[in-house]
Amino acid sequence: MTKELYINPAQIRARGVAAFKDIPLNNYQKRMKDVLGEFSKEDLTNIFFDMLTIREFETMMQDLRLTGKYCDVAYNYSGPAHLGIGQESVAVGQAFLLDRDDAVFGTHRSHGELIAKGFSALRKLTDQELEEIMEQSNDGAQYRVVKEHFSLGIHESAKRFYLYGIMAEIFGRKNGFAEGLGNSMHAFFIPFGVYPNNAIVGGSAPIATGAALYKKNMKKKGIVVANAGDGSLGCGPVWESMNFASMDQYHTLWEEGYKGGLPVLFNFNNNGYGMGGQTSGETMAYGILARAGAGINPDQMHAERVDGFNVFAVIDAMKRKKRLLEEGKGPALLDVITYRFSGHSTSDANPNRTQEEINAWEAQDAIADYEKQLVENNILTKDQTVSLREEVRDLILSVFRLAIDDSVSPRMDLQKEPDSIEKYMYSNQHIPKMADIPVDVCAPKEKNPRLQRLQKKSRDGMKNGRELPSSAVLQLRDAIFESVLDKFYEDPTLVSFGEDLRIWGSAYGAYKDLDKSVPYHRLFNSGISESAIVGASVGYAMMGGRALPELMYCDFLGRAGDEVLNQLAKWQAMTAGQVKMPVVLRMGVGAKYGAQHSQDWSSICAHVPGLKIVFPVTPYDAKGLLNTALSGTDPVIYLESQSLYGIGETFHEGGVPENYYEIPIGEPDIKKNGSDLTILTIGATLYKAMEAATLFEEQYGISTEIIDARSIVPFNFAPVQESVKKTGRIIIASDACQKGSIINDFAQNLCSSLFNYLDAPPVVLGARNWITPVYELEDSFFPQADWFLDAYHQKIQPLPDYTPRHSFSVAEMDRRNKAGV
Repeated sequence: MTKELYINPAQIRARGVAAFKDIPLNNYQKRMKDVLGEFSKEDLTNIFFDMLTIREFETMMQDLRLTGKYCDVAYNYSGPAHLGIGQESVAVGQAFLLDRDDAVFGTHRSHGELIAKGFSALRKLTDQELEEIMEQSNDGAQYRVVKEHFSLGIHESAKRFYLYGIMAEIFGRKNGFAEGLGNSMHAFFIPFGVYPNNAIVGGSAPIATGAALYKKNMKKKGIVVANAGDGSLGCGPVWESMNFASMDQYHTLWEEGYKGGLPVLFNFNNNGYGMGGQTSGETMAYGILARAGAGINPDQMHAERVDGFNVFAVIDAMKRKKRLLEEGKGPALLDVITYRFSGHSTSDANPNRTQEEINAWEAQDAIADYEKQLVENNILTKDQTVSLREEVRDLILSVFRLAIDDSVSPRMDLQKEPDSIEKYMYSNQHIPKMADIPVDVCAPKEKNPRLQRLQKKSRDGMKNGRELPSSAVLQLRDAIFESVLDKFYEDPTLVSFGEDLRIWGSAYGAYKDLDKSVPYHRLFNSGISESAIVGASVGYAMMGGRALPELMYCDFLGRAGDEVLNQLAKWQAMTAGQVKMPVVLRMGVGAKYGAQHSQDWSSICAHVPGLKIVFPVTPYDAKGLLNTALSGTDPVIYLESQSLYGIGETFHEGGVPENYYEIPIGEPDIKKNGSDLTILTIGATLYKAMEAATLFEEQYGISTEIIDARSIVPFNFAPVQESVKKTGRIIIASDACQKGSIINDFAQNLCSSLFNYLDAPPVVLGARNWITPVYELEDSFFPQADWFLDAYHQKIQPLPDYTPRHSFSVAEMDRRNKAGV
């Protein structure tokens, strides 16, 4: 939504045709003899060496899985082995011109890109730079092994250092680049610009897009390559990412100095197959993959098809696309024709391919063809190429022996060091700004019109014991606004994007007038692309920035499920803490709008290790917890109840402070003191519990202590335990469906830790296990004040002369469970 762009009906309704440009297909036909003047003998030899290294590396993995040994050295490797044997020239051609400033993101089949990009980067570094990198990696663990077993120069040592770190990682060893926590499908080495590969098909597309956004916004050197297979074009996040990378606003609305497309190349390794399904002719409809670019933007993403069996064709294409991206004309798309001689994995016996087809492609093996050209053009003799093959075999074998040697390359010992994985789940750092550079804003903060209006409102929702009208007080949405505004003026890397954030100010006005202070490139509307919104945030953070994405409703989490649950939550631990993930994902928890817009999915997020989850429901808590989240380095799911955006602060004495303050994540808050019953609430049920407390005390003389969880993960049980030791009784309530809810976990924890203090088992009150009904029926779905009394009466202690309206009896609970409702 923007006012700057006029949608002209006369233009939109005018008759005409849409013209498309021709898409080049394998136009580059030069061979080595045609380019001898463009490459040195060393360049041409290095290309051959790198292709051989990739082939031998993957042959090693194939042999281990199929025979249990490599070069007669036995080793039991049962991990993943998704090989790209046959695709080596694509990886080497792609990497040839790239250096450490260029970021490459890969797939589950990216050993080739991993090795080629690393070798290309290290060749362009000085001895001093390489030595610093090797000394710093894992506190020098890999380098110490290399120095002990090889006596070589720095660059030759660096090759062995790199291969050893990769192998140790794949074999689950502590000397791996991620201490063995990543494995084959997630390997990386960030100092060489090799960012984590991704086990999810197409998973790198949104992450690479976010990385390119960071480079663009921070004006960093280099381009970003998102590697994917042809099968990934069946994945929605890939299309969302190409659209996100191509949005018109980069050219029409962003400020001078920031105009231009994202510097990202979507590089599709087109080997004709997904897993087993044949893409062209069976599972897809594009015919020619490069045609997809025409569906994204008027430049057709500068798409072309390239013969990936010709390494010089790939280098030429990369040279041209890199120049386009550096000129702000991105994104770009390459459809690189290749072929994997092996199956999807070593367990794939190729039932979907004929031997005739495999033989036809093997007869055109790019490595054999390149070797022939080296000899024909007098770059190397046949004996020299044979010698080079032997050198590569010896290189892989020598490093392999070290990587599998338990005395040289041990695994994590989770008995001796039980926190070896645990310590990487959260970084728990406090970094108010991710870069020490000037912030880019539109005007001084105090000039913001909304901030000026808030000066005239009461920051306390109470006066003389009475609640003030909503229009007269600082509301929960205003508390969020103040926190976000402060952070935009503090952290120069902060970006926020989602649906309708700018001008509209997000669906419920939390961002209203933020655009008066924050320029487009830091606060912008995205498409309706939840996967790209979250995935781009992951990539932006992975590069060193801080992101504040928004999904309008937490119901839309399903559209970004992989990006939240498989990407955002996991990369800190899978990189052994080398990557920080300062992403705060705001999601509204709705009501009134039925089954697909009114669900509380907090428990889904709580089930996934690696996410911090907060759910403030008062303005004071909303600002303090958001301040903390936005100064941390961990991924935080920040939930907001949409029914509470307009409330004032009625609990914290003095209201919401104007100055900056933080509330620790994980600390519950006692909202009301009592002595007979503890009620622990998550989310908006706090207010229903307060109503219930009044009924308990006025009608039955039961003094109720109410604790607002505020956070779900992490969670400090100590205040709740102290309360229950005093009261002996507890009800735990949430608007999430009770079946599978985190409140059941809370109850189990309290039951096991406080068994001797409890007068009755903990009682849980959640929403019914139904679809969320229409607004008029919600009182029968979400916990209400009388539910607390009904449950207390039936499950804790009968209330005198009380007739419950809802059944929480054991028989009724058994009936519901049997019926699944």
